[in-house]
Amino acid sequence: MVPEIDLAWRRGIRPEPPIPVSDWADRHRILPPTSAEPGRWRTDRTPYLRAVMDALSTASPYERVVLMKGAQTGGSEAGLNWLGYIIQNAPGIAMLVMPSLDMVRRNTTVRIDPLIEATPALRELVAAPRSRDAGNSLFRKSFPGGQLVMTGANSAVGLRSTPVRYLFLDEVDGYPGDADGEGDPVDLAIQRTATFRGRRKIYMVSTPTLKGHSRIEAAFEHSDRRFYHVPCLHCGDMAPITWARIRWPERRRDQAHLVCEACGGIHHEHEKPRLLAAGEWRATAEGDGRTAGFHLSALYSHWETWAEIAAEHGRVRKDPARLQVWVNTKLGESWEDQAGDTVPADPLMARREDWGEALPASVAVLTAGVDVQGDRIEVQILGWGRDEEAWVIDYRVLWGDPSGPRLWADLDMVLQATFPHPAGFDLPVRAAAIDTGGHHTKMAYEFCRTRLARRIWAIKGRGGPGIPVWPRRPTRNNKGKIPLFIVGVDAVKDAVYARLRLTEPGPGAIHFLRRLDADYFRQLTAERVVTRFERGRPIRSWQPKRDGERNEALDTFVYAHAALHGLISMGLRLNDEVEGVAGQATAPVREAKGVIRSAWMK
Repeated sequence: MVPEIDLAWRRGIRPEPPIPVSDWADRHRILPPTSAEPGRWRTDRTPYLRAVMDALSTASPYERVVLMKGAQTGGSEAGLNWLGYIIQNAPGIAMLVMPSLDMVRRNTTVRIDPLIEATPALRELVAAPRSRDAGNSLFRKSFPGGQLVMTGANSAVGLRSTPVRYLFLDEVDGYPGDADGEGDPVDLAIQRTATFRGRRKIYMVSTPTLKGHSRIEAAFEHSDRRFYHVPCLHCGDMAPITWARIRWPERRRDQAHLVCEACGGIHHEHEKPRLLAAGEWRATAEGDGRTAGFHLSALYSHWETWAEIAAEHGRVRKDPARLQVWVNTKLGESWEDQAGDTVPADPLMARREDWGEALPASVAVLTAGVDVQGDRIEVQILGWGRDEEAWVIDYRVLWGDPSGPRLWADLDMVLQATFPHPAGFDLPVRAAAIDTGGHHTKMAYEFCRTRLARRIWAIKGRGGPGIPVWPRRPTRNNKGKIPLFIVGVDAVKDAVYARLRLTEPGPGAIHFLRRLDADYFRQLTAERVVTRFERGRPIRSWQPKRDGERNEALDTFVYAHAALHGLISMGLRLNDEVEGVAGQATAPVREAKGVIRSAWMK
């Protein structure tokens, strides 16, 4: 065994002083200037985290601690306090697993390094990150008697690196279903703790995702399922803060407040600190005695008010895709998935509209999705309005040989076309996403390479859980050596199919051009969600309803949707764009120069 690891292993089996993690944090943790509240850590500020942290203490009888949470509740900060406690008070081998290696790099820079640098008790034990000490890198921090190994759930090599006593599984619902073909990453990581069975500590934290597919919810269900009860300041009744208890006068979500179900007493936002300070965790299940489970919604957060949460609910409640995000991140609850039900084509075709030669007045941004086939290129152009209300502006099939330049010149002409707006100006296509994962990849790369300035992006779709619609940054690991954006197609399809069910105009609704034919709608609705089980774990994927069925209309819609998110990642504010268009003076509508109409739809 490597001497450093041998020493860490030996120190890991020695008894430690029985100081709780929360006490360590109050004594030693310093939040860096970049934090929302820089300075000394105070557990009293988030009293609901005390029990979570203390369950991770070496003197605690629990081996596993599960936190199913909403956003802005401090779950990851509690984990950072635990890591600091390990480094100074209970050294041993620890592992932090995040959804991907890219996220590990960012987390180390944004959170781990500032944790160490801002806290003197840790700074003296870990080498400076810019030193030549190999024990301090993006993926490893060494300290006397131990080390912190950081890896991504997408790296099987990292997950099987060494036995660990302490395991921090962060945002587990974002993990891929399989790590390099070697199995479930959570199972692989937990196997690393087997040497320390009875003395290990495993902290699993995440916002949940889809019901039946959420790792954190499954772990919580196998725990003692604790909820944080707060007292009514009027009658003393103890109860959790739930969404059902948040009320407001009609049309006044800015006056949201908490109502006691026992006596009807009202509690306002400024009273939240008193409620939290007097709260306590109460278990609702027996559990196995070794797993402590905690549920915490954003309704408890100091950094989000009930009025803000209620206002956001008002904005997203009619858009299933955005409502799911709200349920996951604000309530800390899983979403009951309905996207797997098939969407029939005929009702969508019956909803076609005729908005004339000009664009609909509410459209502010145009994006395109492009799919390359063996004998053609298919293009879909979407118009976007407030809160991602969408209009199918054009769909066309360009026949020809994609291995030669002529067809690509035709595509270039399509993407350079502009469309007349009722406000008196022309709208161009702001961005396009071209799939390079199928036919004629080299030609697609070359086409995108010379048009990056026009935001003509090379993309590759990837299915599976935890893959965002648009990546934080592109990869250049491709034969063309160009920026390649990996698009989470499952996430987009979930959103699209949920929105196809919306029948009224508004946030997320989809409008269809009158000239679209039946084949378009068959392709748009050609897929469904299928769940299969691998090693006992449900794996969810999008599959064709029937073998060989064409789905180019769906694919190009997905790519155009992804292109919008590419613009958003660059700073585009869609609703601000809508306001800008609405504020421009109207002028007589004219036919835009260079507009190309699809003859096959006439």
